[in-house]
Amino acid sequence: MTPSRVFGGLLAVATLGFSSAVPAAGTAAAGRAAGPAVTVYKSSTCGCCKKWVDHLRTKGFVVTARDMEDMDEVKASYGVPAEAQSCHTAVVGGYVVEGHVPADVIAKLLREKPKVAGIAAPGMPVGSPGMEVPGTPPDRYDVVSWTKGSKSTQVYAKR
Repeated sequence: MTPSRVFGGLLAVATLGFSSAVPAAGTAAAGRAAGPAVTVYKSSTCGCCKKWVDHLRTKGFVVTARDMEDMDEVKASYGVPAEAQSCHTAVVGGYVVEGHVPADVIAKLLREKPKVAGIAAPGMPVGSPGMEVPGTPPDRYDVVSWTKGSKSTQVYAKR
């Protein structure tokens, strides 16, 4: 028998040391359509990455976070140009999303479906989702895009 319990509208199921939370039947969460699925590759020790994952979840994205030992390998495998790199790499709707890109810019990418490989908020701009610093004004920064095989980027959105 699998122990289960309902907490705040989520059905928690634990079996063999693995637990997951899924919407419980009859709750508001169960009736809502799931948002876009995002897989995030990140370091287990990075707090700003966790905050960015939380930002996406609050905006309706369904996020799977994977802690990785070698982020350079992940970035290379997805073709992220050096000038676009940041601390975490995500994949959504066939696109690569690098760094602290705001959820509304990701939604724009998924709506417009441009012919790009991905978008990025290079570096770690202060004030971007997950990089908020109380009492510090946000940096102005560009979200850039790149095409498959390209080492250069173009401005996709401004913040």
